[in-house]
Amino acid sequence: MAISSTQAVPDTDAVPRHVAIIMDGNGRWATSRHLPRTAGHVKGVQAVRRVVEACGRRGVRYLTLFAFSSENWRRPAEEVSLLMRLFVQTLEREVDKLNEQGVRLHVVGDMSRFEPRLQALIADAQARTAHNDRLHLTVAANYGGRWDILQATRAMLSQNPNLGRDPQCIDEAHLAQHLSMAWAPEPDLYIRTGGEQRISNFLIWQLAYTELYFTDQYWPDFGAAELDTAFDWYSNRERRFGRTSAQLRDAGAR
Repeated sequence: MAISSTQAVPDTDAVPRHVAIIMDGNGRWATSRHLPRTAGHVKGVQAVRRVVEACGRRGVRYLTLFAFSSENWRRPAEEVSLLMRLFVQTLEREVDKLNEQGVRLHVVGDMSRFEPRLQALIADAQARTAHNDRLHLTVAANYGGRWDILQATRAMLSQNPNLGRDPQCIDEAHLAQHLSMAWAPEPDLYIRTGGEQRISNFLIWQLAYTELYFTDQYWPDFGAAELDTAFDWYSNRERRFGRTSAQLRDAGAR
């Protein structure tokens, strides 16, 4: 289990080890071109492919993509149906390519609302890529940060009933090990495309000390060049984790 950034100072580098992305703007990209919103989602899958490949080339070890939030069920039924079909088609077409590239696929979220075929494809894709370690690609689907903390709390108390009788004994480590991404380090860089500047219930626990980068670029237009721009911005951030700038300079001089 990765150590929390509020408990210890993690190692950092110019290239983020873990990148988390909210892939926003598919529908607006399509609307601006007088296309149906669904066309934007289809185009967005191509951007996913570009960014996965670019992250692999740049040495990113963990890439987490917010594909479908627990709130996205509120969207029009036709759009939700298309998103589910795209998820199925992408799994069917892309898993072999991911495997060849050394990518391990993880899917996190509440799988119970997905149809059995999609659940089976997810399980198969995760099993087929489980031996890979070049890049860990996590797709958050029917995921919400509050859901994550709630399910982790339930799992923690189920496994350790005594903690409910003595809550003063609970610390971060007790809860963190039950979060859906307990195996991954916290994100170094969060990217949100589409011009919005919100967290939108994504990785609430894990983003405590993540650098937040927002761009007006719609997701279907995002690629390697835009990723490099975000990385350049990130490389100039001073990641203090509660320390002062003087402490960082002193540490760098040694």
